[in-house]
Amino acid sequence: MPETVITLIAPTATPELRDAAVTVRDALGQLGAGTSAPRWLAADIACDITFSDLDADQADAAARIALGAARIDLVAQPEEGRRKLLLVADMESTIIENEMLDELADLLGIKAQVSEITRRAMNDEIDFAGALRERVGLLKGLPIAALDEAGQRIGIMPGAPQLVATMRAHGAYAALVSGGFRYYTGRIRRELGFDFDLANELIVAEGKLAGTVEEPILTRETKLATLKQLAAERSLPLSQTLSVGDGANDLPMIEAAGLGVAYHAKPSVAARARVRIDHCDLTALLYAQGYRTEEIVAS
Repeated sequence: MPETVITLIAPTATPELRDAAVTVRDALGQLGAGTSAPRWLAADIACDITFSDLDADQADAAARIALGAARIDLVAQPEEGRRKLLLVADMESTIIENEMLDELADLLGIKAQVSEITRRAMNDEIDFAGALRERVGLLKGLPIAALDEAGQRIGIMPGAPQLVATMRAHGAYAALVSGGFRYYTGRIRRELGFDFDLANELIVAEGKLAGTVEEPILTRETKLATLKQLAAERSLPLSQTLSVGDGANDLPMIEAAGLGVAYHAKPSVAARARVRIDHCDLTALLYAQGYRTEEIVAS
């Protein structure tokens, strides 16, 4: 059986991670795995433990049980090919901290109403395209100047600049694919250095939002198709791709990618994704690929 690796990642440097590594090695050993000593990627923040004679999913389950409620993320995967050459990322609540429809709604005093629709759509409780049309319809008449006003609220997710810059520095192509709006993905693409962005286009009439978006609406199927197309254009197998997102419309691309990550995800998404990051920032995706501290580019 090829060698497999489990990466343990803490949100901040803590000696408790050393104890966690011992706990995980013991848990894997009890299942008959041969394990290595921890290989530290970042002192007291991230380490690799290679193992053999055990399936990655079994190792993941055993490690999670052993760690209990500890605030430690973990990723189990084959050692070979773990550094990916294509990144496809969702934007809202993934690369940025915001949901921009909610921010726009706040300018009209209807954030609570729109946020609830957003929550249900992202948790796969209602149809995404229908929810988008409904929310955009509530913004009809909002001056286009409000787009810039809401944009001033954007917060970049911790670790996002390092994720994009480091992967690109090591030869990867980075794409931003969002069910939100091109007005914002274009800005974030330029700011963080993504190679490509794709999102929905808001329709404007007489200097105001018309309450509609251009059809067809970008959906979960579009995100999956984009992942496959970008990989094919670069002659990459899907095993060499990384996708990350938080909502239900990200699930197909998360499930298809070689390393598909549910990042601080909605419950229905976290439950279905094989890899999830619940506690750490986006640099966790670099440690999951085996990058060491000194290799991470501070963009």
